[in-house]
Amino acid sequence: MKSNEAETEQYLSASNRISGIIVIVIGAVGLLDIVLEWRTATGILVGSLIAILMVLAYCGLIRPAVTLSPQAIVLRNHLRDRVIPWNQVSGADVADILRVHTDAGRFRAPGVQLVMRDLRKQRVGGRKLKADSSVSRADVVVGRIEAHMDQYGAVDGGEVKTNWARPELTAIGVLAVIAIVAALLR
Repeated sequence: MKSNEAETEQYLSASNRISGIIVIVIGAVGLLDIVLEWRTATGILVGSLIAILMVLAYCGLIRPAVTLSPQAIVLRNHLRDRVIPWNQVSGADVADILRVHTDAGRFRAPGVQLVMRDLRKQRVGGRKLKADSSVSRADVVVGRIEAHMDQYGAVDGGEVKTNWARPELTAIGVLAVIAIVAALLR
């Protein structure tokens, strides 16, 4: 029998992830072509630039997410993560993207964002929003955050921690060095 222990919930933009995967697949095809056909210093330069763009597509489109766990909320942004214990969270709302409020400030999370079309429909108030609109999905996330605040907010979890995306930044740095060396050897 399973315990009633709370599970981790993750919220992200599916359309951004699909776009990111498409960009990375196109980049991989370009890299494969360069590896097979263009084995020169210029090929290494172009290949490293394509690889940098692939890493940037991953960082910008696939990486952002919001994760709720019993211990903390994790805001995974483009190049850094914020781990915020529930006792530090004082509220959440959505303007254009999710914002989590603490006593230390307001942290933005692009993993949950509103589509401009839905924002305009909401402001005008004319046509009704569909049940699967970005506004209703964002409202669900805010509701889940508030439920977690009520359930886990009394437990002392420490301070807000910020972690940089070291693997992604390292990959960009290494690829940039390779591109510079290849440009000098051309």
